[in-house]
Amino acid sequence: MNRYEMIYIIDTGLEETARKELIEKVSALIADNGGEIEKVDETWGKRRLAYAINYKTEGWYVLVNFKAPAELPRELERNLQINENVLRYLVVKLEEKKASVKPRASKPAPVAAPVEEVAAEEAAPVEEAAAEEAAPATDAE
Repeated sequence: MNRYEMIYIIDTGLEETARKELIEKVSALIADNGGEIEKVDETWGKRRLAYAINYKTEGWYVLVNFKAPAELPRELERNLQINENVLRYLVVKLEEKKASVKPRASKPAPVAAPVEEVAAEEAAPVEEAAAEEAAPATDAE
């Protein structure tokens, strides 16, 4: 069974008892078709819509988390689309995080040359310049 998250918006013109019945009807639809309800969250409550839907500016939000077979979301959407008290709905499949992915190996830090070699390489040009200055210049006269 897959995990799903569904949110739907109910018309605020509906009375509280009718709204509770509609929420129970949707929950029963999930249970009757082989689903298992994990959580029904009505705490979002009545909110202002971002834009008017059927000339309505407010809606009652309901969030449902459930486990169900793959065919159930299509049946849920069909029933929610028929119901005129549901303004909008969205069913989303939740992906489970896989722990088998290994993190990338970090690149090894570049190995620095030993200090003695670096000192010898830096000293060589200085010694050559000093030798050139000390050598007498021979001019062909």
